[in-house]
Amino acid sequence: MTNPLTSLARVLGTQPWLMGLAGGIIWVDKRLHRLFKGKVSLVALAGLPSLRLTTTGRKSGLPRGTNLLYFPHDEGFVLVGSNWGRPNDPAWTHNLRSEPEAVVALAGKEIPVKARELLGDEYDAMWKLLLDFWPGYSMEKQAARRVLPIFELKTTTR
Repeated sequence: MTNPLTSLARVLGTQPWLMGLAGGIIWVDKRLHRLFKGKVSLVALAGLPSLRLTTTGRKSGLPRGTNLLYFPHDEGFVLVGSNWGRPNDPAWTHNLRSEPEAVVALAGKEIPVKARELLGDEYDAMWKLLLDFWPGYSMEKQAARRVLPIFELKTTTR
């Protein structure tokens, strides 16, 4: 049985007013993550793939966690630095560029990963797949007026 909220989320994700709710959505998602020890997120409730990415802060050296929508691809995770259509890349993209070793948590289970930023032809091919997966990225790119970075994360052994 499919989650009826998934189709609704994909439609809502293309509405410009949704970006104005980003702060509230992030706030609720953080609370759900904390309350359910990483096993529940707002994105996952809508039937979309969600993970918690923990990077190493490029300035502080401290762990930095954020909940993100991801695109499952080739046994890995693809992340888009859309930052809700804001003009700057999100902090996690800078952290991955500085230190590509990170940790992904899925339903509370931690998985070590190594990130690689996609560029050129790889970027273009992945962008097409991502727009099929989450059409809202097109709107976010337009609002941000920048190229949205794309990272592929592959499982590693530590």
